[in-house]
Amino acid sequence: MDDDEVDILAVKRSFSKSKIDNPIHVARDGLEALAMLRGEDGHRPLPTPYVIVLDMHMPRMDGLECLEQLRGDPVHRRAVVFALTSSTDARHCGAAYDYNVAGCLIKSRTSEDFQRFAEMLQIYRRTIELPSERTMT
Repeated sequence: MDDDEVDILAVKRSFSKSKIDNPIHVARDGLEALAMLRGEDGHRPLPTPYVIVLDMHMPRMDGLECLEQLRGDPVHRRAVVFALTSSTDARHCGAAYDYNVAGCLIKSRTSEDFQRFAEMLQIYRRTIELPSERTMT
C-alpha cells in the first residue's frame, strides 16, 4: 500500500527480479487498503495468506491509522505487515513496531535495499507459516 508511483515500481521491479510471482495489489491509501482487505466498496476480499507492505505516509489514512484498524480487526489482526517509511526518524519505525509490524524499511535508502527486502521476503514466505483464514479469525 503506497501512494508513490516510483516506490510502487521499485517494489514491483525488486519482486520480479527475486522471482516473486505472487499477485501484487496496490492501494493508494489506508482507506482503500482496508476496503480491499475487507471486500468493501466494490472490492473482492483478498485471499489469505498475504503479506502487506505498508507505507507509513499516505493521504486520507496514513500507515499508523491503517495499522490501528488492522490490529483491531478480528479477521486481519494477525496480518504480516512490513512498514515502509521515508523518514529516518527512529520514532516512525518505533511507532510501527508498537503495532507489531514484522519489519521497517527506510525508503530513502538505495534501491538495493528494495532488492534485499524482496530477497528476504522470498525466503520468509518459503520458511514461515503465514496466517491463513484458519488462523486469522
